[in-house]
Amino acid sequence: MAYVWMLISAFSFATMGAMAHALREEVDWQIVALSRAFVTLVIFGAAAVMAGVKLRFWKPRSLWMRSVPGGVSLVCTFFALAHLPVSVVITLSNLSPIWITLLSWPLLRLPPRRGVWLAVLTGVVGVALVQQPQLAHGNYAVLVAVGGSFSIALAMIALHRLQDVDTRVVVFHFSLVAFTFAVATLFFADEWTVSPRILLDVRIIAMLLAVGIAATFGQLFLTLAFAAGPPSEVAIVGLTQVVFAFGYDTWISGHTFDWMTLLGMTLVVTPTAWLLVTAKRRITGSPAR
Repeated sequence: MAYVWMLISAFSFATMGAMAHALREEVDWQIVALSRAFVTLVIFGAAAVMAGVKLRFWKPRSLWMRSVPGGVSLVCTFFALAHLPVSVVITLSNLSPIWITLLSWPLLRLPPRRGVWLAVLTGVVGVALVQQPQLAHGNYAVLVAVGGSFSIALAMIALHRLQDVDTRVVVFHFSLVAFTFAVATLFFADEWTVSPRILLDVRIIAMLLAVGIAATFGQLFLTLAFAAGPPSEVAIVGLTQVVFAFGYDTWISGHTFDWMTLLGMTLVVTPTAWLLVTAKRRITGSPAR
C-alpha cells in the first residue's frame, strides 16, 4: 500500500498547488499560505490532543531545526505558485534530494559519491533552462522556488533527528512556525488585492480551506507511505507530483510550455530519480552503475 499512499499524497500536493495557483488573481498569496498552515495546524494539533500526545514548543531544539527552514520553504513555495505554473514550482522543489546529498557532507559527514556531481551539474543546467524564459520577462520567482527547495533539504535533514518525536507533534510545530512566518510576510506587502468582500465569498473561503485540507491529506499520506515502504522507492513514486501538476497546468489552467522549459524540467527530475534509485541499490547492497 505504500505506493498507493504516496500516489494519493502526490495528487493531494499537486491539487493544493493547482488551487493556490488558481487563487492568485483573487487573493494575495500570503493569505493562501496562511490558510494552508492554519488548517494543518488545527487538524494535527487536534489529533495530537485527542490522542493524549503532549505538544511541544521550545524543546527539543531539533524541532526548530526542522520547522524554521520548513516555514521558509512554505513561504517560498506559495510566492512561487502565485507567479509560476504549478508544474514548474513542483519540479524545482524536487531539487531537494540533490541539496540533501550535498548538505549531508558538511552536516552529517557523508561525502557525496562521484556520480552525484554529474547529477548536480545536470540539475543546474535544468534550472537554467527553466528560468531562462521567466527571467527574460523579469520574473524572478524561479530563484525563490530554488531557494525553497534548499530550505526543504535543510528541513528533511533535521527530520532525521526527530525519529523519536511523534509525527503529529512535528507537523503541528512546523505548521505553527510556518503560520507565524506567513503572518510576518503580510507586513512586507506593498499593496493588497484582497478585500472583505472577497474574503466573505463562499467560493473563495471553500478554496482556501481546500488548499489546507489538500496539504493535510498530502502530509498524512506522505507519512503513511514512508512508514509502510522503502523510503527511496516511495520517494520515486512521489515524483508523480510533477505529472499531476503538469496535467493541471495544461488541461485546466491552459498553460503552454516551450521546448526549453520542458527540457529543463526533465533535466531537474531525472537526476533526482537517479539519486533515489542508486540510494536504494546502496541500501540493498547492489552495485550502482
